Amino acid sequence: MSFFVYILLSNDGSYYTGYTQNISPRVKLHTKGKGARYTKSHRPVKLTFVELFNSRSEAIKREKNIKKMSHKQKQKLIIKNSYSPN
Repeated sequence: MSFFVYILLSNDGSYYTGYTQNISPRVKLHTKGKGARYTKSHRPVKLTFVELFNSRSEAIKREKNIKKMSHKQKQKLIIKNSYSPN
């Protein structure tokens, strides 16, 4: 089984971090305000970061690690891992 850790950019510029087994339906739930309490009031506008893990425990550890980061550290993580074609 695969698990994803993801970061959503919200309409107010804040970030939401979570984990899931199925990224697309989870992001859709957040967009509708049904994914988590935080995203009900901080509506996501963009999926900015995704990491793949082989186990739930690895994903949870990474999620907790990212949630401890400052806003600026999350921005750097997102920029570092963004795809940019040549």
